[in-house]
Amino acid sequence: MNAVTPPPPSSERVMLPLPSEIDFRNADGLLPLIMYQARSGSEGPARVMVLDLSGTRFMDSQGIRLINDARRLLLPDTRVHVVALPESVAGRVLEVTGLRRDVPVYDNLPEAMTA
Repeated sequence: MNAVTPPPPSSERVMLPLPSEIDFRNADGLLPLIMYQARSGSEGPARVMVLDLSGTRFMDSQGIRLINDARRLLLPDTRVHVVALPESVAGRVLEVTGLRRDVPVYDNLPEAMTA
């Protein structure tokens, strides 16, 4: 499992870089990290949780489940944005599974953070 170093939670927009691989070995451990980051900002819970998949080289259905579980479990006022390069494996998985229709997906981090 690749280590993920979360940025310190601090504002209403929180970004979490996800590991280079998301599969059955690490997906269950990532959900508590997402929940913690989204809920523990110094100014209260995040209004936007940005999941950065730009460095993710492999993602299977567990990554889709992870994003869906985060959307379902986050506070109702917290929106989930995803960063994924269109030509990447993560971007293709989001497209093929249809999740791209349900979650805002951005090609780069600055777009996701300001949207």
